[in-house]
Amino acid sequence: MTVDSTPSSAPAGRPIAITILCILSALGVLFVIPVLFSNIAWAIGAWYPPYLAFTAIVGAACTVGFWMMRRWALYLYTAMVVLNQVVLLAMGVWNIMALLIPAIVVAIGFAYHARMR
Repeated sequence: MTVDSTPSSAPAGRPIAITILCILSALGVLFVIPVLFSNIAWAIGAWYPPYLAFTAIVGAACTVGFWMMRRWALYLYTAMVVLNQVVLLAMGVWNIMALLIPAIVVAIGFAYHARMR
């Protein structure tokens, strides 16, 4: 009787951290929808609700991609993080939490990069 003790290079299944990330992201996308139609969003500027809608659509696509363990989702999300940082800086409303939370998501994604297709 032999036992194969070599670790698999690509374990099957979605890691729990990615699953949690996807659930929280999906909830976040759902919470953005009512904000799109709020006076608060329009008070920021006429450009903001369409931008928010665009980022929500990209966020939803990234959530699906993360769920499917796709590398493109990680790359697209990282690009959106960079774009959002620039927008927040230009608006003068950037704070450390605007970078910290997305950075955690990016770090989790890159931690499982090798397991993604």
